[in-house]
Amino acid sequence: MTLIHRRRLLAATAAAALSLCASVHAQGGLGSGAPVRLIVGYSAGGPVDQGARLLSIALSKELGSTVVVDNKTGANATLAGNETSRANPDGLTLWFAASPTITISPNVMRKMQFDPAKDLTPIAPVLSYYNVLVANNNEPFKTTKALVDYAKANPGKLSYASAGVGGSNHLGTLLFAKRSGIELNHVPYRGNAPAMTDVMGGQINMMMDIISTAGTYIHSKKVTPIAVTSPQRNPALPDVPTFAESGIDGLKGFDVGGWYAVYGPKGMAPELQMRLNKAINAALAQPELKAKYKELGYDEWTGSPQTLVERAAKERQMWSTVTQGIVVD
Repeated sequence: MTLIHRRRLLAATAAAALSLCASVHAQGGLGSGAPVRLIVGYSAGGPVDQGARLLSIALSKELGSTVVVDNKTGANATLAGNETSRANPDGLTLWFAASPTITISPNVMRKMQFDPAKDLTPIAPVLSYYNVLVANNNEPFKTTKALVDYAKANPGKLSYASAGVGGSNHLGTLLFAKRSGIELNHVPYRGNAPAMTDVMGGQINMMMDIISTAGTYIHSKKVTPIAVTSPQRNPALPDVPTFAESGIDGLKGFDVGGWYAVYGPKGMAPELQMRLNKAINAALAQPELKAKYKELGYDEWTGSPQTLVERAAKERQMWSTVTQGIVVD
């Protein structure tokens, strides 16, 4: 083989390799066979992780690709959101977000590495959830009105637990206290589980928790349910009244909940955004997933990316009025 022929062969081989690389790159992303990573900002076994894992199974069927849950905990789940915002917007990295990180954290955290309203691509709503206020079984109050009357007669005596400063159960209880005109002491914990343990043990008087997890303790009679934060009674706890049913003027129309939704990195193509939205809505329509979410006490919440944007903006503004003076490092 002459030198000229050898150079032509090497040039042709290099060109073929470049063409193959370009083809592989073009075919990368969603639909390439690569797994989809669904990031969760909370530890495994918790309510957010539970909701994400149920969705991942159904979504895998719709996408024809494996959806793998990846727990990235820390900083009120903002580490998960920040990692998502910086990922390649190819559809292979998604974030299963709980609303407090979107609507509350921007109001209370001294520093956030990303802005949920600007640095993410909203993809689809998934679920709405509500909390239930539960108390230690030995407390003298069993209803909202009795709790409020007791708190007014004993100012500063009652304490409530939460999963941390700025969390939905912290601020939900704070809002309840403000609207009912009572004083409650806040005791933050590192998560709902240790907080619930101390409520059951009597070290703390009460706490709010997501219905999907608190229901276990209620049904086993380890705590006493006081009221749910939804505007109507929850099918998973039909015998537990709403705060609005208490007859207290400040609690009329009390409606404080949260939600789960899926976001992607900033810069995602609109066609890919809508493809994922369609797949998630189809997954949520699967009978098995619908039944499981209902059993856990969740409410259906589906729609377009714009539906998600509008609710997030409205609730971020609402929480800004409740969180004044609260700062989380």
